[in-house]
Amino acid sequence: MAKGSQLAQLKTALSKAGVTGQPQQGKKRKRSGSVDKDKEKRTAKLEEIHKRLNPFDTKVTKLKHDVGGRKVKGVSGKPAQSKQAGMEQRKRTLLKEFHEKDRAGGILDRRFGENDPSMSLEERMLERFTKERQRASKGTAFNLEDEDELTHYGQSLSKLDDFDDVGLGLDDVEEDTGKIDADIVKNTHFGGFDDDDKEEEDSEEPSRKKSKAEVMAEVIAKSKEHKLRRQLEREHEDNVRHELDQEFDALRALIYAPDPSTGNDSTLLGGSGVETTSQPAVLTLPAVPEDYDQHVRELAFDKRAKPKDRTKTEEELALEEKEALEKAERRRRKRMLGLQESDSEDEGRSRIKRKRGGDDLEDDFVDDDEWNGLGAGLSGTIDNEVEASGSEKEASDQDDDEEGEDEDADVDDSENEAEEGEHEDLVQAKKSPSQSSTKGKAKELPFTFPCPSSHEEFLSIVDDVDDDDVPTVLKRIRALYHTSLSPDNKFKLQILATILIDHILYITSPPEPRFSLVLLMLPHLEALTKAYPVQVAEHFVEKLSLMQKNLKHGLSRGALDPEAKTWPGLSELTLLCIIGATWSTSDLNHAVVSPTRVLLGAYLGLSRVRSLSDIASGLFICTLFLQYEELSKRLVPEAVNFLTNTVLHLVPHHYKTVASLPGSFPSPDFRSDMCRPLALNTKVQSNIISQKANLSALLSGEPTEQAKADLLFLALSLLGRYADMYKSLEGFIELYDPILEILKHVDTASLAEALRTQLTSLSESLTRLLKFSRQAREPLRLQAHKPIPIPSYIPKFETTTSNYLRRQDPDHERNEASKLRNQYKQERKGAIRELRKDAKFLAGVEQQKQKEKDRAYHERMKRVFGSIEGERAEEKAMEREKAKAKRRAGRK
Repeated sequence: MAKGSQLAQLKTALSKAGVTGQPQQGKKRKRSGSVDKDKEKRTAKLEEIHKRLNPFDTKVTKLKHDVGGRKVKGVSGKPAQSKQAGMEQRKRTLLKEFHEKDRAGGILDRRFGENDPSMSLEERMLERFTKERQRASKGTAFNLEDEDELTHYGQSLSKLDDFDDVGLGLDDVEEDTGKIDADIVKNTHFGGFDDDDKEEEDSEEPSRKKSKAEVMAEVIAKSKEHKLRRQLEREHEDNVRHELDQEFDALRALIYAPDPSTGNDSTLLGGSGVETTSQPAVLTLPAVPEDYDQHVRELAFDKRAKPKDRTKTEEELALEEKEALEKAERRRRKRMLGLQESDSEDEGRSRIKRKRGGDDLEDDFVDDDEWNGLGAGLSGTIDNEVEASGSEKEASDQDDDEEGEDEDADVDDSENEAEEGEHEDLVQAKKSPSQSSTKGKAKELPFTFPCPSSHEEFLSIVDDVDDDDVPTVLKRIRALYHTSLSPDNKFKLQILATILIDHILYITSPPEPRFSLVLLMLPHLEALTKAYPVQVAEHFVEKLSLMQKNLKHGLSRGALDPEAKTWPGLSELTLLCIIGATWSTSDLNHAVVSPTRVLLGAYLGLSRVRSLSDIASGLFICTLFLQYEELSKRLVPEAVNFLTNTVLHLVPHHYKTVASLPGSFPSPDFRSDMCRPLALNTKVQSNIISQKANLSALLSGEPTEQAKADLLFLALSLLGRYADMYKSLEGFIELYDPILEILKHVDTASLAEALRTQLTSLSESLTRLLKFSRQAREPLRLQAHKPIPIPSYIPKFETTTSNYLRRQDPDHERNEASKLRNQYKQERKGAIRELRKDAKFLAGVEQQKQKEKDRAYHERMKRVFGSIEGERAEEKAMEREKAKAKRRAGRK
């Protein structure tokens, strides 16, 4: 290439290639190639010159090891051309998508009447049909090859014969008549010229295009014709159906014909007799009464199926139950008053029993005002009840005065007791004499009751009610004061739930506890607890707090003081049992059960054994713990410790001191002065039998040998049940090994046969459980696992030193996975690179668009400012002229 500047090199290259310069002078020759080929050659020469003059358009990658004859892709490239091609491609695809990004296309509904709400569906279809026919008539006006048939005088030409109606009749017609038809003479001879003119005028009319009104009139006429035809067809079908109904009697006579094989009618229906063959079988059938209308009337008056009643809601059921109870109570009161029962209250009020007068005098006449006795079949009259209520009010007023004085004294006593730390009762209500005494004849139970707001009101309601009827009273109170009937009923039922808890404590307190009534009231308490758990839980916690306070007072007086109440009584134990039956005892933390568990543990751990009743209370608490922990199986060491001490207190053994006892459990009352009389008398063991312990008798009665034996039976049974519950614990061996040793040192020879059998069975069961537990126990050791192998790798053998085989791996799968990873890496890099280029291109487009907006804005502002400046210049020029005029005027 010649030296010099780029322009000189370009001129030299163009002249050498023959692109520029003077054409050659000489003899003209014919051109062998076409003009297109010359253009292609010229373009190729220019591209070659361009490549030679601009070597930077081609990028070459230098190879470290160039092998002759080997073609490697990507050694040389043209970044400028590839960049330009990428830009063009993005302009064709990406830029088009960018411009159409926020566009939303739509279809415009141009159907006739579609957007007109005033047109009905038939009117829309008619309008569309009309437009379609008009469009079809415009397009096929001169198309003879269309499917439309050609007509002549309103008749289709394809249906006409060439020789029809031309005056040539058939042979038989000519033979009969022998004359030409009058119509032919009239139309084809001399008499038909006027008619031809008229017909020609008529024939010219269809060629005229019909107007829109005529087309619409024709369409409407056709639709009316079709509608009338359908109506006539419907009437015809109704007539046929009516005729069929009228002839139903004859059809039914044929259908219900008697059996030919039975009766005398068999000869009439096709037998061998002569008489039957001479007349139809239908005529010989006996006359059937026309009862079709009767059947129709029966079907009309037939009872139709009614829809089933829907499932009523809880509010509707509660309202119906309340109304039924109120209605039954009104009827009961009417029976008490001697009134006649009626469906409506107005009728019942008008039918009051007439008072006996002087005309009704008889031998047994007595005035009602002077008679205050009982009526026939009634438990008492309203007058008696009123008098009784009046006397009760007077007595209650006197009692209130006395109670007011007593309350003042009780306040002083309670203050003194609080100072001294005396025991407080869980229920403040006093026993009524009617509850303790035997009840007489049961009164009729009312259907409605007021909802009590205190325990005293509830006692007044159930004062004369049998224990079996108390659940009925509660059920009716809950139905009358259902939550859905009034907003205040919710709070009334909450108070009722607390009253039930107080009443359960009341009826289980000595001297006459009624546990059967507790079982009857428990379902109602559970239902109210589920409905109002927060309020009921607060009341339970309040009672538990009072029990804990009483325990604290008893312990402050002295745990060994016989007068100190450190163990729960019948009412307290009943409350603890109800808590276990009402609430979930398997929860980790519970608002009621958790403090109850703590209180039970305090009773077993802090209280001291002083009598047989204390042991009975402790064993009942152990039973409650067993019930509480049945699912969670939490360890209760106080219960197991108390059961072990109970066995040591009751059975004869060889241990003399606390130090000689196996294990490390505490035994503060072992061989104490109060516990020595509690042991079984070995001399009186012949009359001992195995039976269940009676808690109320044990807490209130005198200690007997049978009572001691019953408690020992219960303690041994509880030890076995606790062992079965705790057998899966890790420390079961340490817990029950001392107990088994104590049981083995018991003097069984002096015990009764039933106790000896129970003790032997428990010892064998514990021995078996301890054996299994020792077999299952394994000593602690290090974690046992397989030795961790040293990782080994496949050695890499390179048969050649060439880097071409650098990525070869003997393992085929690993080699393929490596290739796939490299391919994924390259593709990912390429995708990221393309995305960056796309983003850069779109950013350039956005920038160019913003530049155009800015340029248009600046041009617009320049025009505005220019116009404003021009106006301002004119305004200043005008002001200067005015100033000059003023100055001239001043000089003059």
